[in-house]
Amino acid sequence: QVRLVESGGGLVQAGGSLRLSCAASRNIFLASATAWHRQAPGKQRELVAAITRGGVTDYADSVKGRFTISRDNAKSTVYLQMNSLKPEDTAVYYCAADFPLLPRAWGQGTEVTVSS
Repeated sequence: QVRLVESGGGLVQAGGSLRLSCAASRNIFLASATAWHRQAPGKQRELVAAITRGGVTDYADSVKGRFTISRDNAKSTVYLQMNSLKPEDTAVYYCAADFPLLPRAWGQGTEVTVSS
């Protein structure tokens, strides 16, 4: 079983930046893909950004050009740099990782609130 621990959430004004971190208990390089999802109040969880083992990234249209996902294999940590934040980015952000032969691992979530 893999444990994921997110950090870095908080309250920020619109236009500000935050960097979320997701530390994995297993070498993140072994994951075929890692991703950040978010769930706003009253809405379904949605994919925000993903990165494959090979470094290919993908983003939701709503965050393209503002968010950047990256991975530090040596630290087994995945990051989400969020710039130009908007009130509609307010949500609980979850890290997820797909390791071979294991169910998808999820973190406990970190809350991001963007004030207008």
